[in-house]
Amino acid sequence: MKRLILAAMLVAGAAVAGAQSEKLDYAMLGRIRDEGLARSQVMDHISWLSDVYGPRLTGSPGLQQASEWAMKKFTEWGLANVHQERWLFGKGWSLVRFSAHLVEPQVQPIIAVPRSWSSSTKGAVTAEVVRVQIGDEADFAAYRGKLAGKIVLAQPARSVRMLEGPIILRMTDKDLAEAETTPVPAAPPSKARASAAAARAQRATEFRLRLAEFYVNEGVVAVFDRGSDSDVAAGGSDLSWQQQHPDGGTIFPAGASPRDGNAGKGVPEVTLAVEHYNRMLRVLDKGVPVKVELNVETRFYDEQTPNGINTVAEIPGADLAPEVVLIGAHLDSHPFATGATDNATGSAAMMEAVRILKAVGARPRRTIRVALWGGEEQGLLGARAYVREHLADAATMAVKPDHARLSAYFNSDNGTGKVRGIWLQSNMAVRPIFEQWIAPLRDLGVSTVGPRSVVSTDHVAFDEVGLPAFQFMVDRLEYNARTHHSNMDTFDRVQREDMVQQATVIAAFAYDAAMRDEKLPRKALPAPQRGRTDP
Repeated sequence: MKRLILAAMLVAGAAVAGAQSEKLDYAMLGRIRDEGLARSQVMDHISWLSDVYGPRLTGSPGLQQASEWAMKKFTEWGLANVHQERWLFGKGWSLVRFSAHLVEPQVQPIIAVPRSWSSSTKGAVTAEVVRVQIGDEADFAAYRGKLAGKIVLAQPARSVRMLEGPIILRMTDKDLAEAETTPVPAAPPSKARASAAAARAQRATEFRLRLAEFYVNEGVVAVFDRGSDSDVAAGGSDLSWQQQHPDGGTIFPAGASPRDGNAGKGVPEVTLAVEHYNRMLRVLDKGVPVKVELNVETRFYDEQTPNGINTVAEIPGADLAPEVVLIGAHLDSHPFATGATDNATGSAAMMEAVRILKAVGARPRRTIRVALWGGEEQGLLGARAYVREHLADAATMAVKPDHARLSAYFNSDNGTGKVRGIWLQSNMAVRPIFEQWIAPLRDLGVSTVGPRSVVSTDHVAFDEVGLPAFQFMVDRLEYNARTHHSNMDTFDRVQREDMVQQATVIAAFAYDAAMRDEKLPRKALPAPQRGRTDP
């Protein structure tokens, strides 16, 4: 293993040493820095997208309004080809009104939010709260005929303890050094193990549907949960206990009700702060009745026309205009708060990047296109719709002419932190290029080119059809601990200095990509993903 690592280091060193020198336009990069750092408008963009138009759930009026506002700004700044691209999504949904109060044994306002696509109660209702423990088919009989008119607590209590260690994550020198290494991938599961896991997942899905149907048939008023212990753990296994088990009134709802033909047919689903959820369980354990006054009013929107929205605009190129540098971020959000750090920040950074380029009179050789995606939260749906329409079909790997014309895609979707570098997505040929691009940005804190392939956001839609696609490496700050998919994802958690830097760095990357003689190198074209269906 040591010999392999040494060999890889020697090859990488030779590639850097022998790399063709990038012809950077330092005068224009200086103007980009001056405009981006001294006259930034990024925080105003974030405030409009979150304070005024948040939340921005796909299929909701909020996303449509945010898209229209972004198009207005693009037009004001002089961008071309400003438009929406629509794709089939399913029923839209928005929250109209919500309130929840504990009324017995004592009055207490409850910190809670309805899950996405939850149904409504029949106005304000007061109902008894009961604990229900249904883990398999045998448990249904114990509750049949006993839940009519009740609010169900569907999970056990979860322990809450004092904070230990930081919840603010800035990348240390050690973190940045580790980012420049490629972890040894875990061995893939055997076919038997993979098949067994798929079967277990299918059984779990079928059981959840059966349980939801049971609650409807039994006349349950609503189902309360306190979120999943693993909701925020996806950010990494090195998260602290507190980051994996959020509390202090921060709520991370898990899952969503159906948005297909079954939308609105289940009982209302509400996620509570763990402290308020646990209190109800403790009171019930003492044999004391618990009652809650609850009002959930939601609205569904039939898909008369495709209601998935991507918002697109561009700065036309010059001699290489048919070729495109695409920058993007997802504009949609969850409905639990205003979607500030996930992902008004990324969308605003992309908007500010093109504003900077227009303000400094940049004349890119390639067209610089900006796209604000919808449906990322439901499975990268907007980005994948764009890729299918314009570039390639991942299921067959049939490519379209524009596939050859896309130079690169750059994405931002990890919150409000500074850009510390960029992930290569295992495209090692790009390393020496990016290392030269970040040299003029090192004083802004940009230092690291990480080889890893990272997942779970829109650049994956491009990478999986063989296009050079990259995610910026940013400080997570409170992203996993407090704001990601939570009721605390608000403008007040956004860090101005970091966002000013992020937008400026993105503008510089977009310009460098648009000005170089050649498109960025590509990995080998991947195999077709036969049988694939997007969610």
